[in-house]
Amino acid sequence: MKLLQIQSSDYWFKVIEMLQQNWALIEPAEAGCTVFFVSDTSGVFDELTFDTPAEAEVALARNGFRRFDDEPTAETFLAPPTPPFEARPHPNGKIYSSGRFWR
Repeated sequence: MKLLQIQSSDYWFKVIEMLQQNWALIEPAEAGCTVFFVSDTSGVFDELTFDTPAEAEVALARNGFRRFDDEPTAETFLAPPTPPFEARPHPNGKIYSSGRFWR
């Protein structure tokens, strides 16, 4: 699999079901930014691009993601995935960039 260089450590999370979360990291890009979606096991399974980090944050919040650092109790039951991050397919495909689970 392909290793991805993601520098951000500003984690966003969405609880999907018991013991499963999807994580997001906003990474600056040449034009705007890219949101990388990461599994609990550090596999990057999808990505979306935005014009600005602020736009990405609004979209993440609208889609049920919360900033990990803004949820003080989250660290008592969640641990963000750690680098290295590698591209890995999701069993359901590109769930966010396909629009199936993104509004």
